[in-house]
Amino acid sequence: MSAKRISRRTILRGTGAALALPWLEQMSSAAPASAAGQLTSPPLRSVFMYMPNGVVPELWTPAGDGESYEITPHLKPLESIRGDFMLLENLWNAKTVGRNGHWPKVPAWLSGGYVERTSGDDLDAGGTSVDQLMAQKIGDGTALPSFELGLEATRSGIDTAGGGFARMYGSFISWRDPHTPVTKEIVPQLAFDRLFRSNKAPVISGLNPDDPRVLNSLQRDETSVLDLVREQAKALRNQGSSGDRVRLDEYFESVRSVETRLQASLKPQKRWINQGKLPIERPGPGIPNTRPEHMKLMMDILVLALWSDTTRVATMMTADAQTNEDFSFIPGVRGGMHSISHHAEEAARKKQYEMCVTWHVEQVAYFLKRLKSLDEGGSTLLDNSMVMFGCGIKCGNLHLEHDLPIALAGGGKGTLKPGRRLRFPKETPLCNLYLSMLQRMGIEETSFGDSTGTLPNLG
Repeated sequence: MSAKRISRRTILRGTGAALALPWLEQMSSAAPASAAGQLTSPPLRSVFMYMPNGVVPELWTPAGDGESYEITPHLKPLESIRGDFMLLENLWNAKTVGRNGHWPKVPAWLSGGYVERTSGDDLDAGGTSVDQLMAQKIGDGTALPSFELGLEATRSGIDTAGGGFARMYGSFISWRDPHTPVTKEIVPQLAFDRLFRSNKAPVISGLNPDDPRVLNSLQRDETSVLDLVREQAKALRNQGSSGDRVRLDEYFESVRSVETRLQASLKPQKRWINQGKLPIERPGPGIPNTRPEHMKLMMDILVLALWSDTTRVATMMTADAQTNEDFSFIPGVRGGMHSISHHAEEAARKKQYEMCVTWHVEQVAYFLKRLKSLDEGGSTLLDNSMVMFGCGIKCGNLHLEHDLPIALAGGGKGTLKPGRRLRFPKETPLCNLYLSMLQRMGIEETSFGDSTGTLPNLG
């Protein structure tokens, strides 16, 4: 019996639930692409993952100039998927050079803009970020035009020691326009609700966890979204091919796994133990007890967002600029990452900094491997994505701006040739990469930020 055809836009609905679906064979034989947004093949996605406080340059950049290279210590977590990403060298944001510390470099990371010193909330980040331009151009094809995630609450005040920049600059890489940052969601349950709860989080998205509206929003019964759409899910599974049944089972299992872990985050310990130190108050409502679990939950939710085609454009801040969150959860590390990053070449502190950086690369590796594991009808979710990750400074100790640590993973639906090291001329605009990505997303811009053209030889 042939599988019944369904639209890519099919959503399983129940009371308060709206469950979008992964790519299925039943969709590939549906109606041809049209103005209504139907697709005959999986879509292309773009993801931007920001890491804080730079790297140890010699532990990121391979020796030599050739395309063939040995995996460096920072990149060791990616070794098993070295054929799925490329190193992009000698890219920079010229407008951040010589400017104090971290703050002006964060908004510029995805825009290439010149960040102004301002007072209060009168921000000027110098440009629209590339993810938001994508959202403006193609975001009407998905339920969420873009999806912004992070782990840390928005900062406030002015950093007088850091050149007079608003600390808020360090909390946002996504900018709808030069004056309007796009709030990132840091509470995992609220991020999940944006995907699957039809009567939830748009109003409260992006609030800091100590906002009383967050606590109010987290008051809920524990009914799974899968239970709310059970009959529809059963019917869909029965009418599909054997391959689609496997895909649906894997998808539903992933949703259930995330929900189970979210429930644990809503019933936290009153206090938690910080790596053998004195107990400290745990994070705000809905924030998991440990940073590793918080990170993993957010990445798993991001996978669900892309897998279900709820969005095709996303950003993830694995930490904010100058994050001084305690990284003592890493064995051998004591203290905040930003403080450790200014190691002044003191061996013990530099080693701890190295471990913090490599831990962030491990998180990216987990995310990429998860995308690679998901079949989309002969290709993987990673094959059909472009995942850019890196930082807006080269070295946390010296705040170097040249040759930023940048990598690009995924196949770009056949438009990228990963598994290589590409060395561009020194001081090539990072915005050339963004222009290249925009065009691959079907957005025919001729320039972006301070771009001088597209990057050659990516495909």
